[in-house]
Order: sequence, then C-alpha cells, then structure tokens
Amino acid sequence: MWYRPDLYTWIKITNSMHLKFFFQTVFLIFVISAFAQKKELSDESEIVVMTMGPHQGELYSAFGHSAFRVVDPANDIDWVYNYGVFDFTQQNFYYNFARGEMVYQLGMSYYEPFRDFYVNQDREVREQYLNLSLAEKRDFFKFLQKNYRPENRDYFYNYVYDNCATKIADVVEIVFPDRVVFDHSKANQGKTIRDLMHDYLDYQPWGTLGIDIGLGTQIDKEAPAADYMFLPDYVFDAFAGANIRTNGIEKPLVKKTVIIHSPGEQQENEGMFTPMTFFVMLFFVVGFLTHLNMKRGRRTRWIDGLLFGFAGFIGCWLVFLWSATIHLSTWNLDLLWAIPFHLPVVFMMRIKKWKVHLATYFKIVWIGYALLLAIWAVLPGHINAALVPLTLLLLLRAFYISWDLKKQAVASNGLA
Repeated sequence: MWYRPDLYTWIKITNSMHLKFFFQTVFLIFVISAFAQKKELSDESEIVVMTMGPHQGELYSAFGHSAFRVVDPANDIDWVYNYGVFDFTQQNFYYNFARGEMVYQLGMSYYEPFRDFYVNQDREVREQYLNLSLAEKRDFFKFLQKNYRPENRDYFYNYVYDNCATKIADVVEIVFPDRVVFDHSKANQGKTIRDLMHDYLDYQPWGTLGIDIGLGTQIDKEAPAADYMFLPDYVFDAFAGANIRTNGIEKPLVKKTVIIHSPGEQQENEGMFTPMTFFVMLFFVVGFLTHLNMKRGRRTRWIDGLLFGFAGFIGCWLVFLWSATIHLSTWNLDLLWAIPFHLPVVFMMRIKKWKVHLATYFKIVWIGYALLLAIWAVLPGHINAALVPLTLLLLLRAFYISWDLKKQAVASNGLA
C-alpha cells in the first residue's frame, strides 16, 4: 500500500507543524488495509455526502467541492473519500493536461483535517447523511474500498462530465443501480454549461475570460438537468430531494442534513483591473498612437507585431485545442477574432515584395472584423464582451496597416 497526498495535504505538510498529520495519514492507509480484511461497518456507521462551498481565492476552488465521508465510532472510523486528487509526478502529467487527458484519482484522508481545511478558508461545509440500511452501508463502503485500490483509483478527469462532483452521483448509481431517483427540480432553469460556470465566476473576471476563450460552442447548448451536477451545489440539491427504493419501498435518500460551517459575510469584488477595463484603456492608448502615426506618416510597427502576434498565437492555440485535444473546444467562435494566419503575417510584414499582398490581407481583415462586430450580439455561440474593444483595436490597426502598406507599395512603384 502506498500514498500520494492530495493538493490540500501537500499545502499542509509544507509547514512543519503539519508533519504529524502527514504521518497520521500514511498510518491511516495501513489501518484501512487491516480493517478491510478483518471487520465490517457496525450499526453505528454512517455514509455522508459532503459539500464544500465555493472559494474565490483560486480559480479551481471557485466551483466548490464534493466528497464522501464514512463514519463508524464503533470501529474508530472517520474517513473521507475524495475524487479530486491529482499527482504532478505522474508520467506525462503536463502532456496529458495539455491534451485534456488529465488523470485524477480517489484519495483518502482523516475527516478532521479535511474538514478544517475548508473551515479555515471560511467556506460553507454541509453534510447529508444517507438513509441506508446496514447492508447498504456495507455495500457502499466495500465499493469505496475497492475503488481506492491502486489499480482502480485513477480516472480520466473532465471538468464537466467526470469530476469530483459528478462522481458522487455516479458512485451512488453504481452501488444502487436503478434504485435512486435524483431531484433535478432546482436545475430546470434553461441554462447552458457556460452560464452555470459564469454563476460561480463573479469575482474571477480573468478566469471567466480564459474559460470563455478556451471553450467552444459545445458548452453553449441548453444543459439537461442532470448535467448541472458537475457543480457541487447542484449535487447537494439533487440529493436533498432524491428517493431510494429498498425492498420495493421508496424512501428519501437523505435522512438528515447538518451544516458544519457557514461562512461569514463575503467582501469579494472583481477589482478594478478587469479585462474590459484593460482592453478599453488599451484601445484608447493605441488609438491615440495611431492618430499620431497618421499625422506623422510613420507606423509604430512593434504595436502591430504585439497585437496581431497575440491574436495569431491565441488562434493557433485554439486550433490546437480543437484538433489535437479532447477539451470542450470545438467550433470555437473566438477564431473569428483570433485568426491563426496573423502569426506568420507578422513576420512577413518586413518583406518588401509582400507589401501589396499584405495590404489586401489586412483590408479583408478589417472588413471581417467590422462584420464580426455588427453580428456580435446574434452569434450562435458566446464570445466574451470584454473582447469587443480588443476587436475594435484590431480593426483600427488592420485598416491603418492596409492603408500604410498600400501607400508604401505605390511609392515603391513610382520610384521604380
């Protein structure tokens, strides 16, 4: 038996005060191994679904977290099974991450340090005690033990369809096939996956922009009610009204709910330096420089290199996400402004024989950007509104580059 601590454990053991907890967790693995061979859960045992609220400190914590808790005072058990563990040292981690083939795993911890980690961040912690018979609890626990074996604990993570939250319902349905009916009444709101993500990113404007750029129209369709359960809060709601059928008798799946910790009043805000603020300021600064360029008859070429190089790089990245990964990034409308061809064109602009052709290229580009802005509001997918001033800026510089290159080409022909 071996152990690789999850992210929150690594954070704790970096402080020497928490080394004791680390060794306790290692010892836990051996206790589990011995228990699995000799004992079963007692009548005092409980299976609990834990829901941890969002935390705006980091993007990855903004959506909350879910886990299972197994309690059995008679056997001195209070353990947490957590499907949100990943290991940086696993083979090809960064390559798999880039391709969207991220390998997560089921981790285990003692309950108290796991709970305290979220309480110390002032995050809401709720527990739902499942209404199960002793035989059902034992079946459930045996599944978790088996799933925790090294050969079983890994799974391919997907941030919408296979994550720490979706695993909660998946496990219940595997252990009790065709016996559980979840309550999705609070999920019938006609939202898309992107809308649901945005609900949790009010204070993460740059994170919102990154998600909006990177993910394609796959997440812009109205989400079925069951798909809402990629978010822990909707898992909690679905369990709260769920029923389970035991020996032909239907009963509530949750027998009681306990609020372990309620957060204080949040003072979060998105700050002044938002993408919209940044791109609006950039538009006016570069717009003023463009005005000076036109008056002086000289073009500031490094600005164009940065702007169109950036847009071209983003476009190439989006093509990679679409064609070479399993991320939800197909049919990405951001390719309408982040045009991959911009990247090689930036290097071609210094070649004199290409000036006439590039003048035509940038003429097509600024006309295209003008059309994009005209239909922005009625596009069948979503492009973040903060990109409007950036697109306006690209239009402005494309128009000026086209005019400037054409002027240079005419002057060169006149001299010839």
